Amino acid sequence: MTSAWKSASFRSFNFLSLRSASITVRFNQVRNMVTNPRDPNTVSNYNNWRSTHITANFDILFDEKKLVGNVVHRFKSITNAESREIILDTNHLDIGTVKVNGQPSQWEFLPPLEPFGVPLKIRLEQGVELDGTVEVDIAVKTTGKCTALQWLTPAQTSNKKHPYMFSQCQAIHARSIFPCQDTPDVKSTFDFNITSPFRGLPIRESSESKSEHQLYRFHQSVPIPSYLFAIASGDVSEAPIGPRSVVATSPDKLDECKWELEADTENFITTIEKIVYPYAWGEYNVLILPPSFPYGGMENPIFTFATPSIISKDRENIDVIAHELAHSWSGNLVTNASWEHFWLNEGWTVYLERRILAAIGHANFRSHGEAYRHFSAIIGWKSLTDAVEHFGNDHEFTKLIVDLKGKDPDDAFSSIPYEKGFNFLFYLENLVGKPKFDKFIPHYFTMFKCKSLDSYEFKATILDFFESDAESSKLLNDLDWDKWFYAPGLPPKPSFDTSLVDVVYELSKKWQSLPGSSFKPQASDIEGLTANQLVVFLEQILLLEKPLSPEISKLMGDVYGLSKSENIEVSNLYFQVGMKAGDDSVIEPTTELLGRIGRMKFVRPLFRNLQKINRPVALETFEKYKDFYHPICRGMVEKDLFGKKEN
Repeated sequence: MTSAWKSASFRSFNFLSLRSASITVRFNQVRNMVTNPRDPNTVSNYNNWRSTHITANFDILFDEKKLVGNVVHRFKSITNAESREIILDTNHLDIGTVKVNGQPSQWEFLPPLEPFGVPLKIRLEQGVELDGTVEVDIAVKTTGKCTALQWLTPAQTSNKKHPYMFSQCQAIHARSIFPCQDTPDVKSTFDFNITSPFRGLPIRESSESKSEHQLYRFHQSVPIPSYLFAIASGDVSEAPIGPRSVVATSPDKLDECKWELEADTENFITTIEKIVYPYAWGEYNVLILPPSFPYGGMENPIFTFATPSIISKDRENIDVIAHELAHSWSGNLVTNASWEHFWLNEGWTVYLERRILAAIGHANFRSHGEAYRHFSAIIGWKSLTDAVEHFGNDHEFTKLIVDLKGKDPDDAFSSIPYEKGFNFLFYLENLVGKPKFDKFIPHYFTMFKCKSLDSYEFKATILDFFESDAESSKLLNDLDWDKWFYAPGLPPKPSFDTSLVDVVYELSKKWQSLPGSSFKPQASDIEGLTANQLVVFLEQILLLEKPLSPEISKLMGDVYGLSKSENIEVSNLYFQVGMKAGDDSVIEPTTELLGRIGRMKFVRPLFRNLQKINRPVALETFEKYKDFYHPICRGMVEKDLFGKKEN
């Protein structure tokens, strides 16, 4: 199998060979060939064909930093017109032979469509009638420009022993691993056959020896969209964190990861099962990745991929696990049809995450479940206001439904679909009443199970559900849906329960009064406060119209020990406070932190603030660590620092 892949003659497409002026013309030419009613970020003709099953056969070649193999699609015709061609998404791929039903087939690259890659057109000898199927086998290699894979040297891992690789396909990066219909509007079952010299994930079923490599097999029986395709390989061990869950990570980090997650994981699962319905994926496991992972977590089925920054040794940041678990229903089972409706994935997931927290509380707030939901929402509101401020109050990307035609979905990524989406659902809950909304939740997730939908289907579904309830129906029909969907900027701010933040609001006012007041800061000020309360405290300081003086900011760090906190949520905010205050003493620890964490939640705001206080240091730091960052993170920081992605 591997030798056949390697012997194929491969062709790739060189983007640099075309001038940008001609790309617009060719974009229009190709878009005239491909009409997709819902997703503008794919060039595949998925309105004619649907991939129903994919077999991915890949050899992980660490020396060459590439995947080599073939993918086999089973396509079903979904149109009465007998289409004679299949068009797939690709980006920076080498393509070898293409076979249709076992016979060699003609294929070609169509003109590139920035930022969506290069369409791959496969010719069929004869048309296929409605509901008929064809099998398409494509030999493929990834290249050095693959945006979905990160390859780490042993030195970049925690125990420094072996290389490591992992994928991150959301939003439209699966097309840089294999030709596919790279849209969340299409779902397929999968078979994985992966060979590697090191442990491969998400493999859970079987493995067998294959020369110097190991062959890992896995069958994904629940259909998933392309962005949930995920693989990782490296020096990984695992330990149980519940009756249906394990944590996998580097052997030297296993004990601390197990301790961090074992207290709450199963509680999270059983709690959300009561809110929605039983977990559909069998096991729920967590892979704690090396620190260059660009997100807090990625909801890859069976194995959530998570940042090591949640391992804070105080169980304060495992809300991330509640969030990624909630994606098992919202996103993975019920999926946004395109990234223009991303709030359907993330707004629902934040809502469910906070419902979990409301039901069981938090390790440090066991008796304040509902208050903790509001506490979490208050933190989220600050993230929302920051994102709106970053884009601008009237920016397209501050809307709930965004226009992504001709745009890279990564450019729109922010907390807005998460928090504006949550606030919309929270508004609907309060509008009809929580008991009634609780009945709608399982109905919605049952109706669209294993399907994709857009915001208009969501609206129709909730209106239909409450049609027989005259009071709720009137409230929902009178709602200004267009304003919620299309108005930019902040939504109406809810009346949050502030009982868990009043103490830090008061403390922030005391710091605001310095110098000149009788307030004498001391370590006892924060005794009994959780790390997340400190997060709210620091966010309040960042909101001050007049920043602290450099001396006062430094005093805060010294007295409270904030710069030495092992909880990155706390330390990164303190560094932002210091940079806003003009305190040069935080520059060195900021650059040190930027060299050991690649999570964009921290990296992007730290770089934005660092360049304001000392742009040469920001540029020097980025140049030093840019190869440490995942390609997605590196590209976004380049845009932050330079205004565009560097070639």
